[in-house]
Amino acid sequence: MEEHEVILSVKGLYVRFGHGRNRFEAVKNASFDIYKGETFGLVGESGSGKTTIGRAIIRVYPASAGSIRFHGEEITGRLPRDKRRALTNRIQMIFQDPMASLNERAKIDYIVSEGLLGRGIPQEEIRERVSQAMRDVGLLPEFASRFPHEFSGGQRQRIGIARAMVMNPEFIIADEPISALDVSIRAQVLNLMSHLQKEHGLTYLFISHDLSVMRFICDRIAVIHKGVIVEMAETETLFAHPLHPYTRALLSAIPQPNPEAEKSKKLEIYDPSQHHYEIHVPGWNEVEEGHWLRANQEELEAALEKLGKTT
Repeated sequence: MEEHEVILSVKGLYVRFGHGRNRFEAVKNASFDIYKGETFGLVGESGSGKTTIGRAIIRVYPASAGSIRFHGEEITGRLPRDKRRALTNRIQMIFQDPMASLNERAKIDYIVSEGLLGRGIPQEEIRERVSQAMRDVGLLPEFASRFPHEFSGGQRQRIGIARAMVMNPEFIIADEPISALDVSIRAQVLNLMSHLQKEHGLTYLFISHDLSVMRFICDRIAVIHKGVIVEMAETETLFAHPLHPYTRALLSAIPQPNPEAEKSKKLEIYDPSQHHYEIHVPGWNEVEEGHWLRANQEELEAALEKLGKTT
């Protein structure tokens, strides 16, 4: 990872849906930077807003407020067509369900090449790029003439990855890319993504509800609860010193490989009312280098004491 070379910067992001009394804030004041070449994890339970952030970055959902910058350039709001097209080349997304994200009526060569069509690229070059993308994900180029239903779930996700890779992106948003797959092939897909990152210099935003998976692949992790990022740190720091009670609750839910340890472990339940934020307003605090925590003054003092520090 090339430290401090920021490829994507999110500042004060809000994403709202609906109007008036029906308005719902899915993301509230989210801020983070993603460094070139790293895998940045965004973890939270279902409905926490993590996928909404990914889709706001790729411009599927409009940002209601705040800023998203890619290589220092603002990418929210109205953009000229050429800039939108350039962003499509440079930012791609891998979707959660390979069974639902592929057009069942289209052959694989069309599915993988769709993003290249209508750009004036010669057909021969498109065919070669599709073949190379298929090889990159471990599939034979001859498979391009088949339909999605002829593939297993793991192969279909490889096709989804090939569809992203054919655009030669710099930055890929991976939205729960293995959660719909059999346990036996999840590691294969994660290893493939890691290999592609090294080979092509990719940067990932990896979205998941599973911290045990994120520990395997992520350099840094941000924890999100009901649209609010509550903690962010390097992966091993987060596992060694989880400070927010929601982070600790997520960690306590990870199954233990030892049956005796699994029986004796204590599952933590997160109760947001414990904070009394309506009285004591929280802030975003750096409690140790690179380790950020959403906490009020009382919680901040307790966190620093836990780390052996003082205010």
